[in-house]
Amino acid sequence: MKLLSKCVIATSLLTAWSAPAQDAALKDAFKDHFLIGAALNQSQFSGQSSCEVSIVEQQFNSISPENVLKWESVHPKPDQYNFGPGDNYVEFGLTHRMFIIGHNLVWHSQTPAWVFKDDRGEPPTRDALLSRMHDHIAIVVGRYKGKIGGWDVVNEALDEDGSLRKSSWQKIIGDDYLLKAYEFAHEADPDAELYYNDYSIENPRKRAGAMALIRNLQAHGAHISGIGLQGHYDLTWPSAALLDEALNDFSKLGVKIMITELDINVLPRAGQAPSADVADRAEMRGGINPYTNGLPAEMQTKLAARYAELFRVFIKHKEIGRVTFWGVTDAGSWLNNYPVRNRTNYPLLFDRQCQAKPAFGAVLKTAVP
Repeated sequence: MKLLSKCVIATSLLTAWSAPAQDAALKDAFKDHFLIGAALNQSQFSGQSSCEVSIVEQQFNSISPENVLKWESVHPKPDQYNFGPGDNYVEFGLTHRMFIIGHNLVWHSQTPAWVFKDDRGEPPTRDALLSRMHDHIAIVVGRYKGKIGGWDVVNEALDEDGSLRKSSWQKIIGDDYLLKAYEFAHEADPDAELYYNDYSIENPRKRAGAMALIRNLQAHGAHISGIGLQGHYDLTWPSAALLDEALNDFSKLGVKIMITELDINVLPRAGQAPSADVADRAEMRGGINPYTNGLPAEMQTKLAARYAELFRVFIKHKEIGRVTFWGVTDAGSWLNNYPVRNRTNYPLLFDRQCQAKPAFGAVLKTAVP
C-alpha cells in the first residue's frame, strides 16, 4: 500500500474541517463548557466593520476591549478622561447581552509618563502614586459598575523567572501595589470579578511565581476571582502536556481560570523565545514573512490541528470559565505588527475576508462528544 502524501492528507483534513453548518456558532457549541469571547477594536464595537460585527454577534457571548480602557486611552492627562470609546464598547456588550470584560487597570505599559512623575518631573511619593491609582480605579470602575462583569486589575506583573517585575508601580509603591489595586477595585465595584492576567505563565518558573502571587493576595484578603492565561501561542509552544500541567496547577488556587488573549502565531519566530512582552521588537529580515500571498493549505492544516489540540485540553478543565480570542479576523491581529512590523499573519479563526478558516471547523468539532 502506498503511503498518502502530505499534500493528500492535508487536503483531506481541510475538507473535513472546512464545512461547518452555515449557522454554527462557537458560543452555542461550547455553552456547556465556557464562555467564548473576542477582543474588539473601535471599528468593531462602533459598527464600522459590518462583517466583523456580524461575526461577533453570531459567534461570541463575551467581549474584551483591545485598547480603549487602558490608562493611556481612557485617562491620557491628569485632569482628562476620555470615556467616549469605552462607553460605546460597553453599550455594544449590553445591547448584545454579553459578559463584558474591562482590560486593564494597572499595567507597566500603555500608562502615560505623567502617572509616574510629580510636578517637578521626579518620581512621586508612594502615597501620591497610591492616590493616583485609587482615583483612576474609582472613577473608571465606578463608571461601569454593574455593567462590566470582570476586570483585569493587574496585568503582567511578573518577569520570566517568576519574580515581580521592577515596574514603576513596584519601585515607587512597593510589592503591595498589587494588594492595593485589588482593594481599590473591589471598593469601586464589590460585585465585579477581579482577575490577574499574564503571558507565558505556562512555563514552570513563571507559573510558580504566578501561583505565589495569587496565594499571597489571597492570604492578605484580596478579592481576586480568577487568573488569566493570555494564550499567545504558536504552532509548537506550549505543548499540550505543558498546558495541561499548568492548568492542573492553577486549578489548585481555587479561582476561575480564563484563556484571555488566544491567538496562534504561524510565522517563524523572530529570534525570541515565546513571549508577549510588548517591549520586544525585531527587524524585518529574509524568511520571517513567508505568506504574504495567503496561507498555504499545509499551514492551514497545521493551524487547524493546533487549535483542535488546544481546545481538547481546554475542555478537559472544568475550572475554565472563558476562552477569549485576541481579535476577530486576521486583518486586525496585533501579530501583524509584533514583534516585527508589517508582516502578514494568520492567527485567528476568521480570515481577512471575514470567512471562517478550517481552524474554525476544527475547533467546533472538539465540542462534539
